[in-house]
Amino acid sequence: MCQFCHEHGEGKKWYLQAKNYSDDLLSDARRRKFIAEFASSGVESLSKEFGGLKKLAKLPGLIRGVLARLVTWKMKKVHFGQVVPIEEIEQIFGFVNSIVRVACICRRVSLGKEKRYCYGISLEPDGGEFGRIFSSVDHSYADGPHSPGLERLTREQALEAFRQHEKEGLCHTVWTFHTPFIAGICNCDRSDCLAMRSTVTNAVPVMFRAEWLARVDPEKCTGCRQCMRLCQFGALTFSAGSSKVAVDERRCYGCGICRSACAPGAIRLEDRRSDAVASGLW
Repeated sequence: MCQFCHEHGEGKKWYLQAKNYSDDLLSDARRRKFIAEFASSGVESLSKEFGGLKKLAKLPGLIRGVLARLVTWKMKKVHFGQVVPIEEIEQIFGFVNSIVRVACICRRVSLGKEKRYCYGISLEPDGGEFGRIFSSVDHSYADGPHSPGLERLTREQALEAFRQHEKEGLCHTVWTFHTPFIAGICNCDRSDCLAMRSTVTNAVPVMFRAEWLARVDPEKCTGCRQCMRLCQFGALTFSAGSSKVAVDERRCYGCGICRSACAPGAIRLEDRRSDAVASGLW
């Protein structure tokens, strides 16, 4: 299991522990300040970070490696994520009492327009203290139809939105605001999401892989390759000899998005710990 499962989940999946979503954690003044600054100045901060990634990529390998480890160490303390499949999104939505959709700051920076791919979650009605903090700050980056406030969704509405995100090839991720408090779920891709670009493209991890790993049943696979169209990690390969798709365990993040494009249902998720190679990759 990932590091956070041992540190914040008592050996169980840390993001399925209700205590890590509790408003009690917001009594920490540092956390409250971090959330407010994240919401109010996120566009400016992320713009600098996008630029920083480009500069980091140009540095000599040794220096780049040292800096990457420092960034990961810092991010694990303040704002770190983990990939989760939709089945576990459903479990999270089963015990939280508030789900709100907000504009994605990453997309504002990378695309220059609003895309509502981010969701705030809380155990308290109407977003609890997190919702009040988030509502009180300036959202000048949001220019869509729901920008006057948080867009509140029912569990059913949120799940339907997530199913649509899967069809778009977006990967679900949970995020901390001063670890271990979890208050956000995002839907990421390698093109427009800073976190995924940092982790996958620039080898500066700011998120864990899922506790799962994709597997393809060759007996069911028709070789249509529709799954490859959705994979954000380049983890699916195609054999011209067998006309079948296979999973590269070293690249797979276990998001399960590939399943949404597989008509014959040839792809399943397995426990990452069951694979000798993938069990050590987080």
